[in-house]
Amino acid sequence: MIKITLPDGSIREYENGITAMGVALSISEGLARNVLAAKVNGEVWDASRTITTDSTVQLLTWNDTEGKSTFWHSSAHLLAEALEDLYPGTKFGIGPAIETGFYYDVDFGDRAFSQDDFEQIEKKIIDLAKQKNVYVRKEISKKDAISYFTDKQDPYKLDLLEGLADGSITFYKQGSFTDLCRGPHIPDTGFIKAVKLMSVAGAYWRGDEKSKQLTRIYAVTFPKQQELKDYLTVLEEAKKRDHRKLGKELELFAFSEKVGMGLPLWLPKGALLRERLENFLKKAQVRAGYQPVVTPHIGNKQLYVTSGHFDKYGKDSFQPIYTPHEGEQFLLKPMNCPHHCEIYKVKPRSYKDLPIRFAEFGTVYRYEQSGELHGLTRVRGFTQDDAHIFCRPDQVKEEFLKVIDLVLYVFKVLGFNDYTAQISLRDPENKEKYIGEDEQWQKAEQAIIEASAEKGLSTVTELGEAAFYGPKLDFMVKDALGRKWQLGTIQVDYQLPNRFELEYTGSDNQKHRPVMLHRAPFGSLERFIAVLIEHVAGNFPLWLSPDQIAILPISDKFNDYAQDVYDRLLVKDIRGFVDNRDEKIGKKIRDTEVKKVPFMLVIGEKEVSEGKIAIRKHGGEDLGSMLVEDFIQYFESEIAKQLAV
Repeated sequence: MIKITLPDGSIREYENGITAMGVALSISEGLARNVLAAKVNGEVWDASRTITTDSTVQLLTWNDTEGKSTFWHSSAHLLAEALEDLYPGTKFGIGPAIETGFYYDVDFGDRAFSQDDFEQIEKKIIDLAKQKNVYVRKEISKKDAISYFTDKQDPYKLDLLEGLADGSITFYKQGSFTDLCRGPHIPDTGFIKAVKLMSVAGAYWRGDEKSKQLTRIYAVTFPKQQELKDYLTVLEEAKKRDHRKLGKELELFAFSEKVGMGLPLWLPKGALLRERLENFLKKAQVRAGYQPVVTPHIGNKQLYVTSGHFDKYGKDSFQPIYTPHEGEQFLLKPMNCPHHCEIYKVKPRSYKDLPIRFAEFGTVYRYEQSGELHGLTRVRGFTQDDAHIFCRPDQVKEEFLKVIDLVLYVFKVLGFNDYTAQISLRDPENKEKYIGEDEQWQKAEQAIIEASAEKGLSTVTELGEAAFYGPKLDFMVKDALGRKWQLGTIQVDYQLPNRFELEYTGSDNQKHRPVMLHRAPFGSLERFIAVLIEHVAGNFPLWLSPDQIAILPISDKFNDYAQDVYDRLLVKDIRGFVDNRDEKIGKKIRDTEVKKVPFMLVIGEKEVSEGKIAIRKHGGEDLGSMLVEDFIQYFESEIAKQLAV
């Protein structure tokens, strides 16, 4: 008999050789019908694979990330089976699951392929799925594997086999299709009920431009037809909310090939949006005891060699800047933290001075590959709401808790109410990726775990996701469409203080190393704004809107009064514009609605004679007429409500 420990801590005994599916059946048949795979001792397995030792077992369904990933990888095999059946002689590269769905890289030879073929392939996939063919795992020798793919004349699988050790190779077969694969897979194809081929693109084999370009087919599948319909509805809504589309329509930002790819240009309205976000956080930081600092956009290469960033990320940075002085090199700043370490060192520090909190909206530069650039979410120059806290070891947990409070305040004000905190730890099996001693890592990881528990955060733990110098807490936020984004991060770092030889004098009059916390509630300001645009569909909260009011005179004879009203509002930092175009009021209102301006102030004969303004909210709600002073009071109370969380 062997003992199986379930996620709730309960322990059950089974005969040696039980499968995860067998465990599921012993609990309930309803559960077993939904099991896609299982996590056995932390590794995802086929639900049909036998368990021969005492183990921890988590049954995975569609509701689990690993369950979805297994479902989509299995669907990739089904896509390949359909392609092989429809287009004999097709060769296959790789077919992994991705965040939503999967892709397969395919070599069709001389055959032309386009989206016109999608419908036929989708029908074939569903026909094959209905056969409920089992995914069968088979261990195979390298010799036999090479022989199999030599017979099939598949150069891509043979290339993959070159890097695999004998004794570690497995095949998976479903129906008439066999593939080289480590798995795992769902029990059978019958789980796949709905499919949609999404797009087709070119992809070089192994990402090498010198290799042959294959056809990459992107697709997604679901266990229910309704879920596919819901997903496609969300995609349509996402297109309407696309920050690139809205950014252009709302005149927030632009890109120029002459300026350079991935380098956004902030237009006046976008600059105002950024300014308001920055001022919002700056005020919160002042209340939390942060001190502002400013550092240059470049730094001597040696600065980043000392920090370790050059060794770790040098290849992803822009090329060094050479000066007339022989041997002198500078880099465009890829990180703010080394600069802040040098600020800490400008004078001696005492234990009584700590914690010291330096904050900066610092712009950094990284050479992202052109194919990975995407609007504001992936750029080459971006601004971080960066801060670094230098504290004593006994202050780490308290400071970490305060930063969590600040991050949650930002999320609440901006309407990000659905989030999970990801505890990103070092990979214990691959410690050479990281710098520092085990004891320091253990202290840092424990501080994050305890602080997250004290705050009652909903957390997930990911091994191997830590920064190279320390563990971190990443906030994974769901937007209005249910999409996940990583916004906000807090990191505990014992390493940079060592590398920069930072010190403070302790109560024992001895020199000690401070601990460094890195934190950025927004993360990248560019990326945060992109996510926010899509989250609110461009309908920013009143305090953040670039144009908060639009004054619409019914005819040009009211333009002077309209300008006078605007000047009075501007004194109160209520910003917007006067639409004095020679257009009918109906068109002015429609155009202002498109611009998503929160308030329209309509001015006609009645308003001028009474010294008032007619208030109309974005969306059509009529608030009636008010004196300008009354509107100012109403406006300020609305903003106070939004910020008072």
